Amino acid sequence: MNGDRILEIRGLCVDYGQGPGAVHAVTDASLTLHRGEVLGLAGESGSGKSTLALAATRLLRAPGVITGGSAHLYSEDGSVLDLLTADYGVLRVLRWSQVSLVLQSAMNALNPVMTIRTQLTDALAAHEPQTSRQERRARAAELLEMVGISSGRLTSHPHELSGGMRQRVMIAMALALRPQVVIMDEPTTALDVVTQREILEELKDLRDKFGFAIVFITHDLSLLIEIADSIAVMYAGRLVERAPANALFRAPRHPYTLGLLSSFPPLHGPRRPMTGIPGSPPDLRLLPSGCVFHPRCRFAVDRCVTDAPLLEVVGGSADRLAACWRQRGDGPVPPELAAAEPAATVWAGELTTKVPTPDERVQQGSSA
Repeated sequence: MNGDRILEIRGLCVDYGQGPGAVHAVTDASLTLHRGEVLGLAGESGSGKSTLALAATRLLRAPGVITGGSAHLYSEDGSVLDLLTADYGVLRVLRWSQVSLVLQSAMNALNPVMTIRTQLTDALAAHEPQTSRQERRARAAELLEMVGISSGRLTSHPHELSGGMRQRVMIAMALALRPQVVIMDEPTTALDVVTQREILEELKDLRDKFGFAIVFITHDLSLLIEIADSIAVMYAGRLVERAPANALFRAPRHPYTLGLLSSFPPLHGPRRPMTGIPGSPPDLRLLPSGCVFHPRCRFAVDRCVTDAPLLEVVGGSADRLAACWRQRGDGPVPPELAAAEPAATVWAGELTTKVPTPDERVQQGSSA
């Protein structure tokens, strides 16, 4: 990251439907993405991750309604555009050329009756009509080779490719016009772990080579440590924590993040029972009062029931934000949420030590 912001989302609100029965899918979400950064967006299914990304790029379909907020795109030439108020003609030019999307279901996203070559060259022809047919075909072959697929597969149809190859084709399509921002909506969810690893390595190499920024959406926090520089956690349509990836994994500051980290087994250390998060996510039409997580939170205090905490800086570090009253001085901070942070933040993929268990976090908090 060079520190320059490229996408800034402020106060984004999205509902499905209108009136008393509206589903409040995203509420007052604010995020900043920097050039070259990989921002992980994590949370349970239905937490609003995909809705936030689709709304910010104006790709949200009815009955989804954007009820507030802004999403500013900062171009390399210094111009600034609010994607939520831009003309559709401007958006057609920006999509794929400045902001592209990799969907989670590659088989459904690719046209089953068109060859891979046709789908790649059609996108190039739509945005770069001045190029010749030969140039577009050469670019399509280059794109496939770039993601590790032989150019001989250009004449194949989607059903003739494996799941991993289809996902690589989607990544190639997203990078065809050299965008500044690539939004990836759970691109490895349906793939085996070996293929996941290969695609993550490809993404890191491509990011280093071309310098684009990534919003990586997933429900798997353990996966984000492999690729993300920073992570934002969503719950019930709200952002509840944002931190550098290393700091969030080693020292979570929100009870929901702690619950997510405790719900998958560590690869090292003594055996321990996995502890999930009790209860179920709330009905987004009838959200609980106060903090939306308080019915499932073992650290809740009286204020959590009545007042909704804001996502604000905690611990005096500007890059650590959490929406939790415990971090605001309402009652003592539980040791699990007060573990010592790592001395330095590392880049994605450089962390080799294990994620601490809840017991280890308690010990770290006591020693701190």
